[in-house]
Amino acid sequence: MAYEIDLAGRVAMVTGASGGLGAQFARVLARAGAGVVLAARRTERLKTLRAEIEAAGGDAHFVALDVTDVASIRAAVAHAETEMGVIDILVNNSGVASTRKLVDVTPDDYDHVMDTNTRGAFFVAQEVARRMIARSKGEAPGTFTGGRIVNVASMAGLGVAPGIGVYAMSKAAVVHMTRAMALEWGRFGINVNALCPGYIDTEINHQVWQTEAGQRMVQGFPRKRVGAPADLDVVLMMLCANESRFVNGAVVSANDGQQI
Repeated sequence: MAYEIDLAGRVAMVTGASGGLGAQFARVLARAGAGVVLAARRTERLKTLRAEIEAAGGDAHFVALDVTDVASIRAAVAHAETEMGVIDILVNNSGVASTRKLVDVTPDDYDHVMDTNTRGAFFVAQEVARRMIARSKGEAPGTFTGGRIVNVASMAGLGVAPGIGVYAMSKAAVVHMTRAMALEWGRFGINVNALCPGYIDTEINHQVWQTEAGQRMVQGFPRKRVGAPADLDVVLMMLCANESRFVNGAVVSANDGQQI
C-alpha cells in the first residue's frame, strides 16, 4: 500500500526561495498540495519560479524579503498571510556562506554571515511563531492545525571544517536555536526541527566541484559524490507532514555519510 504525504489546504512559506535548496523546497511542497509563499530578495527569480509551479498545477505567491531587516520580515509575513492565508509551515532557509580563515575574518564578514544565518533566521521564525501562537490561543482568526517550522542549518553546524569557521558557528547557533524554540513553542502545537544538509550541488557551489580541489574533496567522501537538492525532499516532507506531530526539537542530518 502506497503512503502519500498530503499538504493540501496548508500554506508554506519558504525563505531563500530564489534558487538552490529554497527553490527545490518550494517545488516539492507545492507538489504535495501546499500553497507556497516564495520569499527572497531576488524577486525576478521568484516570478519565474512561481510561473513554473503554477504551470505544474501548483499554487504560489511571492514576497520580497530581506532577512537582515526586521521591518522587511514583518511586512513579508503580513503580506504572505494577506495573499495566501495563515502560514502553517515555515521553511527557514535563507543563508550565506563564508570561506575565510578565522584570522582573516573582518567585522563586516562576521556580521554578514551572522546577520543572515542566525539573526535573520531567528526573527523570521519569531514573526511566524507569534502568529501561530495567537491562533492556537484563539486570539487571531484562522483554523490552527499545528505549525511546522524547519530551520535549515548544515552539517557544518554539527562539526567544524577548515576555512568555514564563522559559517559553522552561525549554523551551530541555528541548531541550538531550534531546540530552544521547540522547548518553548511545543505546547502551542508548533513543531520546530532542524535540517542539516551535507554538501549539495547548487548554483552557489557548482563550480567548486569541477575544480581539482573540489574533486579531491569528493573522492574523500564515503560514496564519492555530492548530493542534489532533490535528495533532501523526503526529509523535508517528513518534517512538514501533518503526521509528524511527535517530531519536535529534532536535528536531522542528511549528508550521505560525509560527516560521521
